Amino acid sequence: MQFDWHYALGLLWNEDFWRAVLTVVELSVETWLLGIVFGFLLALGRQSTRRWLRDLSGAYIWFFRSLPLLVLLIFVYNLPQIFPSTSHLLSNPYGAGLIAMVISETAYIAEIHRGGLLAVAKGQLEAGKALGIGYRGVQWLIVIPQALRVALPTLANEYITIVKLTSLVSVISLSEILLVGQQLYTQNFLVMETMLAVAFYYVLIVTVFSYLLRRLENYLDVSRRVPRVVVVGELPAKLEGRPVDSGKSTFALQVRGARKRYGELEVLKGIDLDVRWGEVVSIIGPSGSGKTTLIRTLNGLETLDQGEVTLCGAPFLRGAREPDGPLSSKVHMQGIVQVGMVFQGFNLFPHKTVLENVMLAPRHHGHDDLDLRQFSLGLLNKVGMLDHAGKYPHQLSGGQQQRVAIARALAMRPAVMLFDEPTSALDPELVGDVLAVIEELAREGMTMVIVTHEMNFAFRLSDRVVFMESGRIVQAGPPRELLEQRSERMGRFLKDVQLA
Repeated sequence: MQFDWHYALGLLWNEDFWRAVLTVVELSVETWLLGIVFGFLLALGRQSTRRWLRDLSGAYIWFFRSLPLLVLLIFVYNLPQIFPSTSHLLSNPYGAGLIAMVISETAYIAEIHRGGLLAVAKGQLEAGKALGIGYRGVQWLIVIPQALRVALPTLANEYITIVKLTSLVSVISLSEILLVGQQLYTQNFLVMETMLAVAFYYVLIVTVFSYLLRRLENYLDVSRRVPRVVVVGELPAKLEGRPVDSGKSTFALQVRGARKRYGELEVLKGIDLDVRWGEVVSIIGPSGSGKTTLIRTLNGLETLDQGEVTLCGAPFLRGAREPDGPLSSKVHMQGIVQVGMVFQGFNLFPHKTVLENVMLAPRHHGHDDLDLRQFSLGLLNKVGMLDHAGKYPHQLSGGQQQRVAIARALAMRPAVMLFDEPTSALDPELVGDVLAVIEELAREGMTMVIVTHEMNFAFRLSDRVVFMESGRIVQAGPPRELLEQRSERMGRFLKDVQLA
């Protein structure tokens, strides 16, 4: 049997084939996009803290990944026989095929999204929460852009799979590429020539969309981006902080009876701490003493088991095991905007420029864009990062990233600043720049609580030093008094520390 090349090449201009190509493109793109949206919601449900939602999402994924698409297509298409009211939608092969494919693909895409969500560092979510951004805002502004960038190569591969799966829709008589080919070769029996044309059209669709998706992947790849040009303009002469009515309370921050347990290990054992307005309090102590846990409970990144935190004279946090239970999330989120947090690991948002990092939270909270931009540029100038406003975090050194993190925290005009080991992740030669920024804030009267291993810095800068061990405050007081009346345990801790 001789291969009919003339007939095979003629099929490349066949109108029925090109109409079928358009159908396949529409069906595959709609399935992919809807699968991405529903799959993301399903992935969030799979990671929910609510067990019923987690189990329900898991059951959906298990069932529809187990069910062959061919079976699902036939079932959905014939559903009007049981529920006649669905006939206006499901009796149409395209509608039935789209619904069946979306139901099936959502289960697969949800697992792809879950991989992307797991790749987003926990610190990114904590940074968003510390800036007072709610759950939806964190997902939309921080998580989705990063998770999508991670998942996109696999999502692109899944789109190619969807294109090929559209051939199964021929069983419910949708006029897609394979069905058009079958109709042709049943008329002329030129099977090989017709199937060569079918293969060409599928390869053409996959090739075009692979190229487009690769371009999208490159666009979302932050590491390929060059620094943006930022027009500075006239900076504000003075950066005004949040107006605080300190007359309501002598203390900016108060902690009473704070207790925190991880399983059998009690990390905080009844901590009491008062921080006055404009005071700098440094918390020191050996590793494992509970310093970081304490500072993370001050803004709710770690929940308290018992005790309470008062911020600016108003209730802010309460332990879950207190008689009245924890305070509402609304109370917490209203207060958290008054607490700036600088993390040990920077936790800048990698998909945002330096300026966008600083502006993100205030913009989310509805601050005026024009004034906010100049205020943010002023903050970057304050921390010595104005020349880097258009860069991305990966283009900065560790010290530069930490200074941007300080500016980002200050952008919310907080009443209190918390620093969790702000220099421990830095090379020794970069520490000085960050400490200089913190010293400047201290001179301006910013209320600060600092967890640090920089002893010289702590005793030179602080109004009060708190020494912790084994979840308790062992000794606290002004630096000079603390050194002159140091306990035996604190003396051993400081024996190898050279204090100026």
